[in-house]
Amino acid sequence: EENGHQNKRLKSDADEEDAEDQNKKSPKRKIVLLMAYSGKGYHGMQRNVGSSQFKTIEDDLVSALVQSGCIPENHGEDMKKMSFQRCARTDKGVSAAGQIVSLKVRLIDDILEKINNHLPSHIRILGLKRVTGGFNSKNKCDARTYSYMLPTFAFAHKDLDVQEELYRVDTETLERVNKLLACYKGTHNFHNFTSQKGPRDPSAKRYIMEMYCGEPFVRENMEFAVIRVKGQSFMMHQIRKMIGLVIAIVKGYAAESIMERSWGEEKVDVPKAPGLGLVLEKVHFEKYNRRFGNDGLHEPLEWTEEEEKIAIFKEQYIYPTIINTEREEKSMANWLNTLPIHDFNSSAVEMQTNNKNSKKSSDLEGSDGCGDDSD
Repeated sequence: EENGHQNKRLKSDADEEDAEDQNKKSPKRKIVLLMAYSGKGYHGMQRNVGSSQFKTIEDDLVSALVQSGCIPENHGEDMKKMSFQRCARTDKGVSAAGQIVSLKVRLIDDILEKINNHLPSHIRILGLKRVTGGFNSKNKCDARTYSYMLPTFAFAHKDLDVQEELYRVDTETLERVNKLLACYKGTHNFHNFTSQKGPRDPSAKRYIMEMYCGEPFVRENMEFAVIRVKGQSFMMHQIRKMIGLVIAIVKGYAAESIMERSWGEEKVDVPKAPGLGLVLEKVHFEKYNRRFGNDGLHEPLEWTEEEEKIAIFKEQYIYPTIINTEREEKSMANWLNTLPIHDFNSSAVEMQTNNKNSKKSSDLEGSDGCGDDSD
């Protein structure tokens, strides 16, 4: 028996040495990973080292990278050592179909399969590409596309007695929704659509390329629609507040003029729609692709071959989570009940007082530090 144990011990020592030799042979290379995940139950994307009570997507990702042998254990504790950078910092409960992270890893055999073996099924690495040594997925990103899936009863006028499952949005209402969403296109001052940014903070100005609501569809007897928005970058809660304000107008709680007011200097009460329906769809690297995509050494950061995998993942993990959570927890229905509490019609004098107070507090607090990070 003792000999048996000794043989096993020698074998495991030999395996470890083989793994170390393999790692020494595998030089570190800068890559990007294409990620998809369902964000329910997570406190967002970004890892908070030392705060284990709030689980994030990156906690599970880093653990899988270490266990698969792509990075040494100490790189997991200090992510700067592997030059880790996420393209967008998705918020609590927010999902992604096309998140990108850049990092240095050992290019081991069957790398994607090995990483995925150590990840839960609702987080998948769908693709990998080599990039330039100085590549940073956040700084090199030109634009981000998000979608927001919501039940269409959110657009029903407040004076209508609506049965949620029976409600079907009419063409006229959908046209009005799209007319309002189109108003966001261009550059505006979105200081009212995030927290702790003053009206004169230059970083509150953001450029929106497109925003529209697609044709509605029925799932599990309830009608849903998907709003898509493409912008250069988004601040924390910005998209949810953009959608929240349009819902407040369409339902009849706020006048259309509130939109123009919200981009001015005064403080405007903008409601924040639930995080559940928000999905990071795609990140765009047009400038990088033009410069390096066809240089013979690097591939363009486009994921046409992975599109089918992305679609399957959304159908399996993202859409069912949004639909089932909405039906069980009624996040949109409960949020709609809070809209009457908001003050959409404060007088100019009240606004000036609020503005002075908020300016004082923003001067004291400073920026919220989430510069170009996404919702």
